[in-house]
Amino acid sequence: MRGIILSAGLGTRMGDMSRRIPKPLVEVAGRTLIDRALDRADAAGLDRVVVNVHHHADQLEAHLAPRIAAGHVVISDERDCLLETGGGVKKALPLLGSQPFFAMNSDALWLDGAGSTLLRLASHFDAARMDALLLLIPTPDALGYDGVGDFIPFAGGMAPVPIAFRGDAPAAPVMFGGIMMIRPELYDGTPDGAFSNRVVFRKAVENGRLFGIVHDGHWIHVGTPEGVVDAEARLKELGAA
Repeated sequence: MRGIILSAGLGTRMGDMSRRIPKPLVEVAGRTLIDRALDRADAAGLDRVVVNVHHHADQLEAHLAPRIAAGHVVISDERDCLLETGGGVKKALPLLGSQPFFAMNSDALWLDGAGSTLLRLASHFDAARMDALLLLIPTPDALGYDGVGDFIPFAGGMAPVPIAFRGDAPAAPVMFGGIMMIRPELYDGTPDGAFSNRVVFRKAVENGRLFGIVHDGHWIHVGTPEGVVDAEARLKELGAA
C-alpha cells in the first residue's frame, strides 16, 4: 500500500507561524502534524508515502531526511508551481503506482477508533464499485472546522455509502475529513497544472462511484494558531498524545 500526504500548501491561516515554517511542521502537543500522519501510515503498513513540497520546501525535506534515507518517504517537488490538491496528486502518480492509494491532508489530525482508520478504509474499498472512498466526519463533531458540511449521504450508518455534494442545501450532515482511498485512473483526463480534488470527486459522483464512510474515532482540523490550542486541549481531555 502507498499513500500521499498533501503538504505543499501555504498555510496562510496560520499567520506568522506559516511565514516561518511549513504548516506540516507545526507541532501539536510536541509532535509535528506531518510526523503524526506518517506514524499512522507506518502503523497501517504503508511501504511508501509521498510527501509533496512547495512552501518552505527545504525545511520540510530536512525534517523528513531520516525517513527519506530509510526509503519510507519520497518527495514530490512542487517548488516551481503550487498545484493544489488534485494537481499535486496527479504529479505524484508515477510514485504511487497503479493500485488504489491513500491521500491525506497534512492538517487533518485524527485518532483511530476501534482500529486503524487507514486499514478500515482499505478493508471497505471496493474498486468494482468505487473510484474513491472518503473518510467522513459528522459536521457538528468536526473540531476546528467552521464550514457547513460537504456531502449528502444516500444512507446512514457506519458502512460505506454513495455520497453527493450538498448542492443548494444550506448545510450537510458530514464533511470530508481529508483522508481517502482513491483509484489512480480517476485522474485520467484531468487538467494539467493546478486543480482541486473536487474535480475528481465530481467525476466520481457523476458515475455513482464516490463513496464515504463515517469515522469511528476523533478528528481535528489544525488550520489556525487557535486550532493548535484547541487540538492540544482535546488531546489532553482524551488522554491522547
